Amino acid sequence: RRHKLYRQELNLTSPAAPLPLRPEASWLQFHLGISRDGLYPRSSPAVARLLRDMRELPTISADYSQDEKALLGACDCSQVVKPSGVHLKLVLRFQDFGKAMFKPMRQKREEETPEDFFYFVDFQRHNAEIAAFHLDRILDFRRVPPTVGRLINVTKEILEVTKNEVLQSVFFVSPASNVCFFAKCPYMCKTEYAVCGNPHLLEGSLSAFLPSLNLAPRLSIPNPWIRSYSFDGKEEWEVNPLYCNTVREIYPYSNSNRLLNIVDMAIFDFLTGNMDRHHYEMFTKFGDDGFLLHLDNARGFGRHSHDEISILAPLSQCCVIKRTTLLRLQLLAEPEYRLSAVMRESLLQDPLAPVLTEPHLLALDRRLQLILDAVGKCVDTFGEAAVVANDTAQPQSPAAHRAKLDT
Repeated sequence: RRHKLYRQELNLTSPAAPLPLRPEASWLQFHLGISRDGLYPRSSPAVARLLRDMRELPTISADYSQDEKALLGACDCSQVVKPSGVHLKLVLRFQDFGKAMFKPMRQKREEETPEDFFYFVDFQRHNAEIAAFHLDRILDFRRVPPTVGRLINVTKEILEVTKNEVLQSVFFVSPASNVCFFAKCPYMCKTEYAVCGNPHLLEGSLSAFLPSLNLAPRLSIPNPWIRSYSFDGKEEWEVNPLYCNTVREIYPYSNSNRLLNIVDMAIFDFLTGNMDRHHYEMFTKFGDDGFLLHLDNARGFGRHSHDEISILAPLSQCCVIKRTTLLRLQLLAEPEYRLSAVMRESLLQDPLAPVLTEPHLLALDRRLQLILDAVGKCVDTFGEAAVVANDTAQPQSPAAHRAKLDT
């Protein structure tokens, strides 16, 4: 009631209803460009327009995400790790039925995750989401939804456009006269965990939504290399170096490209330092050989000074990798196409640049070499023919990959 009166006194009204969907809308063109090869083609003008629209278009509504809404109903206290107000995220809507996930800044770029933090209680970082999109595109995976940084006016672009009274109720003005808000849930939701503008502007990442599940159904599948989400537990893969032999006997890892895609995902997560890949999703339309979606990357890029080798377990235990992935990694290890330099240049396109600090960029080069070393050990043990899988009818030469990277 208080917020309704506030809005009435200031004569605040929501913007006009969205216009009818235009076929040329960037959101629609992005969805139409999804194929069995990735979320978008290598050269996609629709993605460039989508990034621009998420960066510039005004918001017409704001709301909690569905998983945070579910928290308002019940609390599963049997689990040690639970989503909470610390990991606040919102759904922002734009014209033409555009929709993006907003994750606000929770940790400054120069701050490292403390050594004593478990991966499942780590902060979610907006700049990690942005950097993950750029890295995924550089690796030619194209499995992370387009993501861009933006300065959001939390008053005008969230509070004044939301119709959710619960979201309205968690806004307040801090003693420093900054506008703040926090998540509403049964636990861990306190003003100490709020995010605040300065006084209204707040950094955040915007990740484009995928097509609705009604139009493009997806499966959520437990990662065979899931970590233990308790303080003292261990999963089988963490204690059994022959664990991959068991995985290979289980459908669909026994007779499809799924295992190769799991290795791709592990390589991607190792480069970012993300230990929180408990599930993965894929479109049902493309069957067992479809690509894996690399979603929820906000727990990456937390510690540049530490390389978590255990993330590479699928590669080191299974000793298999796609030829196209290996060629791209080898190219990015060459001095003239060094991964850190390519990432640095790519991230300069984002409005919130610099997105990563220099130590995080240099850590990418170090981790890339560790990946190549792991592949080298596998080749020495089993031979190149057994380790490097031909995932294309005509594998491309490093020169061809170099030409693609130049474009």
